[in-house]
Amino acid sequence: MSGAMDQKFGDLDPVTFEVLRNTFEYVCRRMTVILQKSSFSPILSENLDFSNAIYDPELRLIGQTANCPVHLAAMHFSVQAVDRKFGIDTLKPGDVVVLNDPYEGGTHLNDVTLTMPVFYDEELIGFAVSRGHWMDLGGGGPGGQGFGTHVAGEGLRLPPMKLYENYEVNADLLEILLRNTRTPHYIKGDLQAHMGALLAAEEELQATAGKYGKDVLLNGMSQMIGYTERIVRAAIEAIPDGTYEGADYADSDGISDDKIWVRLKLTVNGDAIHVDFDGSDPQCAGAINSPYANTAAAIYTALQFFLAPDAPPNAGMFAPISFSLPEDCWLNAKWPAPVVGCTTITSGKVQSAIWQAVAKALPDLAIAPTCADANWFVAAVRGKDGRIDVFSDIPAGGWGGTPYNDGLNVTLDPLGNCTNMPAEAAELLYPIEVEAFDLRSDSGGPGENRGGLGARFRFRFIEGGELSIETSRTLEGSPGVNGGGFSPVQVLVKERPDGVRKVIGGTSEDGSWTSPLLSSHKFGPGESFEFLSTGGGGWGAIRSRDPERVLDDVLDEYITMEAAERDYLVVIDRDTMTVDEAATRRLRS
Repeated sequence: MSGAMDQKFGDLDPVTFEVLRNTFEYVCRRMTVILQKSSFSPILSENLDFSNAIYDPELRLIGQTANCPVHLAAMHFSVQAVDRKFGIDTLKPGDVVVLNDPYEGGTHLNDVTLTMPVFYDEELIGFAVSRGHWMDLGGGGPGGQGFGTHVAGEGLRLPPMKLYENYEVNADLLEILLRNTRTPHYIKGDLQAHMGALLAAEEELQATAGKYGKDVLLNGMSQMIGYTERIVRAAIEAIPDGTYEGADYADSDGISDDKIWVRLKLTVNGDAIHVDFDGSDPQCAGAINSPYANTAAAIYTALQFFLAPDAPPNAGMFAPISFSLPEDCWLNAKWPAPVVGCTTITSGKVQSAIWQAVAKALPDLAIAPTCADANWFVAAVRGKDGRIDVFSDIPAGGWGGTPYNDGLNVTLDPLGNCTNMPAEAAELLYPIEVEAFDLRSDSGGPGENRGGLGARFRFRFIEGGELSIETSRTLEGSPGVNGGGFSPVQVLVKERPDGVRKVIGGTSEDGSWTSPLLSSHKFGPGESFEFLSTGGGGWGAIRSRDPERVLDDVLDEYITMEAAERDYLVVIDRDTMTVDEAATRRLRS
């Protein structure tokens, strides 16, 4: 952003600047509270899989809430698509444009974006935007997880279309939405919740323009972007110039058993960063391809985590960061590539590869990669009355070790920033029983600072159903940095009522491996699904971990005594439950 743009309307005094900064954040927080409390589907009200933001008349991000980062950094591409389709000058008060097209600013089809222009005295002063993951929009499997080879198998694809005009809903378009979902009982309520969030933003922005004048408001928007950009550029200047490489992969695309690789070179040059994905794999047959907007979001979010996380979140974050994608690349998906796994698998691999590159540039500040998967599953569950409903959750894993301490336990990947559904809500709303959700011992990568733990999650189908899930980390766990170790692999298990267990994703005891991308896997009455998520990678040399910290982990049942000796070379006396210092010295030598 140029200095001239920063001064377009003249300088603001510091007090007004700070008031406007807080106002932009407050507008989005209010949108979030309204959407959460008034939405019908649990994936919005309980899992918080939605995002809200405001933009200026030039389609630049001005404010957002700490919702789903992979949404937020992608939504400005949706706003641009609205402009390309309709032209800003044609929009009127009360127009609301809906889209979910992955190739026009969307991510996967479930992420539905609603954009509304905001006017004051008949002049455009900004846009309110609300994106939410809708539970189901059709497709070959529940939640669109059909894992086919064409995007048409993933559900209803909407180009930019006016869903509201003059604040009145388009009844015909709404009817199309209701007839293309397994969950019509959620659609109207969720749509009204989104509309409530948009109207709240409209009210707040108009009130701010009325109080301070629209020129001051627009000036504040421009000044805020320039302020954030200066902070981000200063942070980049503190990174040593150079080119740093990183890589990660998805275990499978669901069609073949080949690994699908992200490979990148991150170049720091003064106050700018460029990320080059040359060498990444071509567009693949299966449903993990990532549209341009989704890949961009993963890049911006992964870097912003290190650069200036406390700066006002706006378009100034994006300006110092550029990237290049090969034309034929699974990270630059073109129609008709299937994309349902883009947000929950692929964006995590982009983030992990970037974090590994950053670890080479800033070894003392690096954080080991997380589980790097949202582990999103969707189950079509059958009630005693025969009614089919859709239950969804996102079992979390661990974050990587840090330079300062161990990683976070059972925390959703930072690109999602959602929550697990409470067992009480799940059992109240669906014909299931949650049988376990506890820490998984030995699931964090070893290191001077250990990776956070993953979890054991299990629920039982009372009347049966079918389950789809997208995940990975079943061939290798999360990688460590600075000498830290990998976490263990993830495993998906079906358990019969008689206790017989079968691995349905990942590696079985006999060494055979099954792809962890499942579509409409059948479960009978009383059968359970168990997911063992992994933890984060370790940070720092394993032998550098203080034996007393290893003992504390054993006492807390974070790791077993066997793992203490195998992974950390620390021997625990079983009788006294203290460190056997002589045996530990011998083993570590």
